[in-house]
Amino acid sequence: QVQLAESGGGLVQAGGSLRLSCAASGSIFSSYSMAWYRQAPGKQREWVARIASTGSTTYIDSVKGRFTISRDNAKNMVYLHMNSLKAEDTAAYYCNAVHNGYNYWGQGTQVTVSS
Repeated sequence: QVQLAESGGGLVQAGGSLRLSCAASGSIFSSYSMAWYRQAPGKQREWVARIASTGSTTYIDSVKGRFTISRDNAKNMVYLHMNSLKAEDTAAYYCNAVHNGYNYWGQGTQVTVSS
């Protein structure tokens, strides 16, 4: 069982920055594939960024060049650094872990970008 807890959301003006954090349980965190998803009101949850156990990263096109996903295996943490935020980035952001074929989710943290 993997437990995830997000933090760092809030209200920010367009063009601003936020850093989301996700604390994960488990002694083999370094082997997890970690990702961030988001869900805006009335929309389906969408994948935003992923960082593999190898450290390789991938991003949805709409955040490339603005968001950076990173991980600290020593602290069991994954981060999402968000710059140049836009109103359309407003959503609940969820941390995701994939381990042994199972998906695990946090409770989410709200990001609201005012225009």
